[in-house]
Amino acid sequence: MFEQAAIIGDGQMGTVMAIVLAEQGMRVRLWSRDPDRSAQLRAAHENRKYLAGVPIPDRVSFTGDPTAVLVGADFAVSAVPCQHIRPVWSRFAATWPRQLPIVSVTKGIEIETLMRPSEILRDLLGRVRVAALSGPSIAKELARRLPATMVAACADRTLAERVQQAFSTPWLRVYTNSDILGVELAGALKNVIALAAGIIDGLRAGDNAKAALVTRGLVEMTRLGVAMGARRETFAGLAGLGDLVTTCISPSGRNRTAGEAIGRGQPVEQVIASVAGVIEGIPTAGAALALARRHGVEMPITEAVYDVICGGKDMLRALTELMSRDLRGED
Repeated sequence: MFEQAAIIGDGQMGTVMAIVLAEQGMRVRLWSRDPDRSAQLRAAHENRKYLAGVPIPDRVSFTGDPTAVLVGADFAVSAVPCQHIRPVWSRFAATWPRQLPIVSVTKGIEIETLMRPSEILRDLLGRVRVAALSGPSIAKELARRLPATMVAACADRTLAERVQQAFSTPWLRVYTNSDILGVELAGALKNVIALAAGIIDGLRAGDNAKAALVTRGLVEMTRLGVAMGARRETFAGLAGLGDLVTTCISPSGRNRTAGEAIGRGQPVEQVIASVAGVIEGIPTAGAALALARRHGVEMPITEAVYDVICGGKDMLRALTELMSRDLRGED
């Protein structure tokens, strides 16, 4: 059984994971790359930037030292936004104990390399064991101990089961899955569809349009995943459909909320600047399209999101083009 955890990243999810593990009786060290942030967390025992009003248990300590955070740890949690994994984890590469497993709660695809979070970590650290913890898990709801489910994905069944035991609580149920490729792809791609769902909300295009978008978005996600070697069933499960639905409807979801603001006419740069945290769907849109082209997969919704957010295309024109595509069968 795990007894002590090191968490790399002090954002919403990193803080929530620290709370979950501490309430399980573990000792937790939470690492911040900014020493001032670490000092603020230590003084307040509250993450006022990302989770104001949520107390952090005394079992959680704080450090900005990349060596101290690992002392006595049985495993580490990577809670760093995808586009920042490489610069942050490079600090640990030279001294990382290879036997120490990592649980990644990051969702995204690295723009430059098209790597998933677990692949980036292995690229930096060598042959380390990595599990992905994903699923419908809005951090603010987890912080309120509302009922939730997640998936611990790893080809190593023993590690997946250890992660399942470590994170399961009376209000958080964790399942296992051996398809880490599918789980990580689903977690990344659903953020792009959530941006589109938010744009639909911002345009007031209606519930019929949103239902169609979510349904066809899932088709796109599955199509790419299967082409890359993932299991189709993964996309119908918690990490796929479950996380997609949550992200597309939750008022707390950053991607859907950002999409809604863009749909109402707010400039993309202004939306990004106004959000505390990273809107992962924005960089992921371009990365997903690059993967789709590499594998010969058609992803019209993802392409429309990219054209609107990164190419400045008019939203109504993009929606009209989606609706005017050649008629075809659903499958």
